[in-house]
Amino acid sequence: MDFTLPPDLIQVRDTVERLMIDVAQPAAKAAEREARFPREAIARLGAEGVFGTAFPEAVGGSAQGFQSVGLISETVSRLEPGFGYCMNLQGMTCPLTILNWGTDAQIRRFVPDLIAGRKIGMFALTEPGGGSDPAGNMKTTAKKRGDRYVLNGSKMFITFSDECDTGVLFAKTDPAAGHRGVTAFVVEPKSGPGYRADPVAMSGLSRAFRSCAVFLDDFEVPEENRLGPEGEGFRIAMTALEYGRLTVSARLLGLAQACLDAASGYARDRIIRGQPIGRTQSVQHLAADMTVNVEAARLLVRRLGWTMDRGGPAGREAAQAKYFASVAARHAAGAAAEIFGGYALADEYPIRKFMGYIDMLNMGEGAPAVQRTLIAEDTLGYKDANRHVPKRLSR
Repeated sequence: MDFTLPPDLIQVRDTVERLMIDVAQPAAKAAEREARFPREAIARLGAEGVFGTAFPEAVGGSAQGFQSVGLISETVSRLEPGFGYCMNLQGMTCPLTILNWGTDAQIRRFVPDLIAGRKIGMFALTEPGGGSDPAGNMKTTAKKRGDRYVLNGSKMFITFSDECDTGVLFAKTDPAAGHRGVTAFVVEPKSGPGYRADPVAMSGLSRAFRSCAVFLDDFEVPEENRLGPEGEGFRIAMTALEYGRLTVSARLLGLAQACLDAASGYARDRIIRGQPIGRTQSVQHLAADMTVNVEAARLLVRRLGWTMDRGGPAGREAAQAKYFASVAARHAAGAAAEIFGGYALADEYPIRKFMGYIDMLNMGEGAPAVQRTLIAEDTLGYKDANRHVPKRLSR
């Protein structure tokens, strides 16, 4: 069993590191200062192939697989966590859902622009009262009128929805049918009236990459933009969330590594009573625990990408990776804050920023409590976490 990265993935990681330092970090500083969405930088990363590694060459991807997606997501989040959102919305949940479930015409029309960063994506499932079952508790409706659907309702915490050109949005075509009444649509918010996205103030997070409340008031979607058949939306959403758990797990891993790197550097440089605080046993114990957690999370994330690359079910691996990456990242943030002391709250150090992103991703694609339930029911034999046959890169 070989745990070393193959040369092609090392090259991918090194290329992404260079792009993050040369393109993303300067763009992020300017965007945060001006509270401006860095559309140009996203397009540059897309043109360099950062978002297309899971996609076939026929749509503009590089077909390098899901292990590559995980490694890129980790690297992006470690170096500039705000751009980690793009790994979901430009490189995974939005365009990959269209690729797997769309018609040939939908794929040709939407996917290449999304992974190239020419168009901005979103994934709109969560609603204000949805809780941990957003599909079952969905209130947004889609009523058929001629050759169009008319959508009414609201979504919550939808990232990039104020900048979106193309998104995947879920609504109920049959409100009485529970999960079986959910249908997926490819929406174009700028195509007509009835769509509004209001940014949600979120302390400690980005001023440039915003999550919003979305309001739909007789917003029309043409029938040709329905994604899959009516009533298939729940299955589509669950498949998309499994993919999203890869990127979110990897982003948490990248943040955990960033906390460890920052804390290690500070522990070596901070002198108390004539010696670095890294020489004290208490700090060494914190560093040791952080290191082991990060490496364990990395193995789970890479196993998830490896399993997805082989085309089989990965619900079990996705739940385990997402859960433990959350544990490792929250522990790393807490340990780093303890090592930094009061300086963890100072803007000159990145710890508070890391903590904000970790708290947000802790809930993304399923909170830890949800993952623990999935893992436990699988372990105890109540529900097979890999019972759903995935739809993977069928085109």
